[in-house]
Amino acid sequence: MPMARSRTFRSGNSEAVLLPEDVAFGDGVELMIVRSGDVMTIYPARMTVTTMLEHLQALPAPSEIEIRETDLLREPEAP
Repeated sequence: MPMARSRTFRSGNSEAVLLPEDVAFGDGVELMIVRSGDVMTIYPARMTVTTMLEHLQALPAPSEIEIRETDLLREPEAP
């Protein structure tokens, strides 16, 4: 698990922290920050459904599609 040290600084009326490259999320990533006492957890905010669909559509198409064997999906027997 990557770890890094940084320091806080003033940016206008806010306190800010620089995330070193080893732990950075990249430009323009919306983040959620959760504070519990002295511990802060930072993680990317959830994507909207529209954004998620755009990301999925941008994935490359598979070279082939595997077909499941139907006998593996049997209906459960009634008791």
